Amino acid sequence: MIREISERPQASGFATVLFEKRDGVAWVTLNRPRQLNAYNMAMRDDLFQVLDAVRDDPEVRAMVLAGAGAAFSTGGDLAEFGSAPSPIVARWVRFRRDVWGRLKALAVPTVAACHGYTVGGGLEMALLCDVAIAADDTRICLPETGVGMIPGVAGTQTASRRLGLGRALDLCITGRWIDAAEALLVGLVVEVVPAARLDARAQELACALGRLPKGLAHAIKVAVWEGLDLPLRDGIELERRLAEGHKVSPRNKQIGAGMRPRRRSISAPASRRSRGL
Repeated sequence: MIREISERPQASGFATVLFEKRDGVAWVTLNRPRQLNAYNMAMRDDLFQVLDAVRDDPEVRAMVLAGAGAAFSTGGDLAEFGSAPSPIVARWVRFRRDVWGRLKALAVPTVAACHGYTVGGGLEMALLCDVAIAADDTRICLPETGVGMIPGVAGTQTASRRLGLGRALDLCITGRWIDAAEALLVGLVVEVVPAARLDARAQELACALGRLPKGLAHAIKVAVWEGLDLPLRDGIELERRLAEGHKVSPRNKQIGAGMRPRRRSISAPASRRSRGL
């Protein structure tokens, strides 16, 4: 899947990220296609501002995170961060602005629309979104151990929470590749669609999520994420407190149909065999 998007600075002033609204859905598109959307300091700064705009815009009801060109994102740009005196310095530079905390903390529902290479920090960005869907050409990997590092965009934490301990350790330690079919089977994504349908399905899903009563998605996020760090008794109490503010109405019962992922029947192809480091 190729998105033909220019790398020239946009009217919004962001050179590395596109920001547009489609029927109340904010589309945030990583826009360094020649570098397979590897993020550098310029993209970090652009994302910081764009996510602030999403957070502060009352018209935005949901967000889609996507990538221009042939890949979702291949993570940190080694041409830039690799020139730092050490990996520790490189990550200090990269995290001077808490872009990833802003992404996770957004009150509106977020959908990652993955395609092509979704690797390293790119995969970790997808895991920070509430829901991830994938085009059938998606290739996924956490390769950091191959260069003597650990996943550092919260990947060790988000992968374990979404996939479970065994699956997370497998991907984080081995650095092996998986395809879209296996990503669906292990629960990393909720749906696999033909590449040509990815944008349309992401918009459809985001619109459905955006029709939730305002604040409900945020309450659910708080219940799930914070509940993971609490004893069960305290987690149930947190859920009860949050639920009290969101009573079910007849209208609310009707808005969930478009959110149900259309799981395809997938047989295990030969391409699903693991490819190690």
